[in-house]
Amino acid sequence: MEKKDILSFTFDELQNELENLGEKKFRASQVYKWLHADTVTDFDMMTNLPKQLREKLDENYYFASAEPEKKLISSIDSTVKYLFRLRDGEYIESVLMKYKYGYSICVSSQVGCKMGCKFCASTLNGVVRNLTSSEILAQVYTAQRDNNIKISHVVLMGMGEPLDNFDNVMRFISLITDEKGQDMSMRHISLSTCGLVPKIYELMNKNLQLTLSVSLHAPNDEIRSTMMPVNKKYNISALLKACREYTGFTHRRISFEYAMVKGVNDSPACAEELAKRLKGILCHINLIPVNEVKETGCKRSSKSDINAFSQILSSCGYTVTVRRELGSDINASCGQLRRNTVKNLIKEVT
Repeated sequence: MEKKDILSFTFDELQNELENLGEKKFRASQVYKWLHADTVTDFDMMTNLPKQLREKLDENYYFASAEPEKKLISSIDSTVKYLFRLRDGEYIESVLMKYKYGYSICVSSQVGCKMGCKFCASTLNGVVRNLTSSEILAQVYTAQRDNNIKISHVVLMGMGEPLDNFDNVMRFISLITDEKGQDMSMRHISLSTCGLVPKIYELMNKNLQLTLSVSLHAPNDEIRSTMMPVNKKYNISALLKACREYTGFTHRRISFEYAMVKGVNDSPACAEELAKRLKGILCHINLIPVNEVKETGCKRSSKSDINAFSQILSSCGYTVTVRRELGSDINASCGQLRRNTVKNLIKEVT
């Protein structure tokens, strides 16, 4: 009999599983606590369970894992970049960051990405598969155990498009916020999308009090279509219409992500056009000095151009930040570590 992924069960589902094994209901509370509060990785570590039950669990279930293959620690700000190896041998990346308010982790939702954004390393080899909810959880749990810390914030902005893996991401959010487990505040979760409009509406209807980040990166269709293929299917007008409806329904501010690419989208005219486009949307604008990846050819805008861009938006009444770079000495943006590892594995095989 094929083993089941025990880390992906909700509490009610786990209760049903244990009842089907002939166990009392209260055992579900014990097992769930071991899984999601204590984050153990072996059934033998569940010391308040009878040995017979632990053996039964081991016969029927497995732990989804994210094992550190590589770990890079920034000498500048202690940011930690992980290359995790999954049970099937695939690789994903996560980044652990320390702020004044505590620890935040940027997690992946897919192995690779199919969105094809020009400036992103994660998408260069396409997508392999979706992550399960437990594989997303495992990134958080492993980082906590490895550093002996409690993570208070999660950012779904690593490898992959979270809304392209909608069901697993929603289950992950349900599990990470469960008061019987990690009990993370919904307001401490950020989800980033490149603009899958139908899924934004689906997310809106769930009325979750998370932070939605929308990767905009351009003020018009002409520029955005050259940077982000998704714009050819869901253009800026459709995307911003969805964003207006989302903020109106949830009363939650959207964060628009804007990667500053030299000579492409960083002119004063672009800033002025962007200000007009976003008028009336409850939002915050986050300017991101683009990460220079050899294969993409994208160059970072100068500090003076980024500052001028920011000032124009601020003068129009927008709240604007320039993303603080963390882990700059370890290339902490997602995609590069996995790509280099996969390339080396291919070389070894050939």
